[in-house]
Amino acid sequence: MPKQNAKPGYAKAGVDYAKIEPFKMAMVSAGKKTLKFPNQRGVFVDEESVGAHGAVFRYKGAGPHLWCMTQEGLGNKNWIAEWMYQHAGTGRTYYEGIGIDTALMAANDVICQGALPVIYTDEVAAGDSEWFLDEKRSRDLAESFYRACEMCGMALPAGESPALRYLVKAEPPVRSAPSLSGCITGLIAPPERMVTGEKLAVGDRIIGVPSSGLHANGISLVIKRALTLKDKFLQLLPNGKTLGDEALIPTRSYVRLVEALQKENIEIHSLLGGTGGGISKIAYAKKPFTYRITAWVDEVPPLFRFMLETGVGLKDCLTTFNWGIGFYIFVPEKESARTIRTGKNAGYDLIDLGQVEQGERQVIFEPEKMTLPAIE
Repeated sequence: MPKQNAKPGYAKAGVDYAKIEPFKMAMVSAGKKTLKFPNQRGVFVDEESVGAHGAVFRYKGAGPHLWCMTQEGLGNKNWIAEWMYQHAGTGRTYYEGIGIDTALMAANDVICQGALPVIYTDEVAAGDSEWFLDEKRSRDLAESFYRACEMCGMALPAGESPALRYLVKAEPPVRSAPSLSGCITGLIAPPERMVTGEKLAVGDRIIGVPSSGLHANGISLVIKRALTLKDKFLQLLPNGKTLGDEALIPTRSYVRLVEALQKENIEIHSLLGGTGGGISKIAYAKKPFTYRITAWVDEVPPLFRFMLETGVGLKDCLTTFNWGIGFYIFVPEKESARTIRTGKNAGYDLIDLGQVEQGERQVIFEPEKMTLPAIE
């Protein structure tokens, strides 16, 4: 007869629910604390629906509205967190900001259409059930998702945490690293606040919002370069921080900024995240416009400068990393000063970077005397 304490066949195949359950409970606990966050935008989660197979929510605002949804994955950033957890010897899991990064990949996208995030659902897909057993890492990740929801004003009522042995395999020397992603539902109320980019016009000012650092783009290039160094991610940068610590600074949220601009009824022609494509992405609109950048941040994040010193060409740096600006706001010239003032009142130091001109679709980046073609 089979032993009574033998593992079920499914667990032997790599999916052990007993090992995954503690992580799920940590996420459920964090999620429950977020359910009232979207109330400020008139969205209410039916708490009795939470814990089944999803969540029911409703908009109780008086006027017409639109919904906007987007799905985004984190990419490779938490691979660096896993490397640091294995090798730094600090006792930290380095997941304190990973939930923020994951959620803001989607939140900073949805606001580009004028939508404010209200509901977030996540997926943490690991290659083995054992990854979920680390209680400290689970708590850190769950807490960082909570913090992301708090800063964005959204609820985390549901999620998924599968073990996908045959699909998710970490690149050595990292033993195991999950794939992180999520879906956001955003609210546009009233519908006139929707931003499509169709109003983008010659003469518009390009307003830049500083980033906190790497955010979550260009990670693969950072990993590739770091692994060629003697100390890898423990390499000290000129500011005294390790390369790993600098790379893991959490992504900045621009949700409250867009919300503040909306409340002031500022005329917004376009919104753009400083993500894939680096500075070249400024020329995202398929229109005959040249984007002339005449000003920039006073100090480019030290990690980017270090990448330049390790041999990454300046053009590659400018078209891979955000180079210090994480978000762009395109407004008519008459709104420039008011936009900057509103941003400052909301806690953001905005910079008037330049203007939109008639011409070939490209970015003229005067601070580095370079012309960058648009990335399709």
